[in-house]
Amino acid sequence: MSEPTEDEIKAFIEDVEFLVNTLKESFESNEAQFFIDERNEILYVKLEGLNDYSEDEIEEIASEVLDELDLDFEEIILLPL
Repeated sequence: MSEPTEDEIKAFIEDVEFLVNTLKESFESNEAQFFIDERNEILYVKLEGLNDYSEDEIEEIASEVLDELDLDFEEIILLPL
């Protein structure tokens, strides 16, 4: 497998940032942070105010966003900020 080009990396980061911002808006968060665990292909997204939602509400809101914006991660984990 060849190494990704700089443009491919930039496009990937833009896609991740778009996903994080969409989640931020969906959960009405003022702040959001993310971390990519490349080895395990996991995206961690920290959202301010996530504690204000029940697990069912989080799953319902996030699943709509994640279904639309499918990225190549094994797992996407939402955490409170």
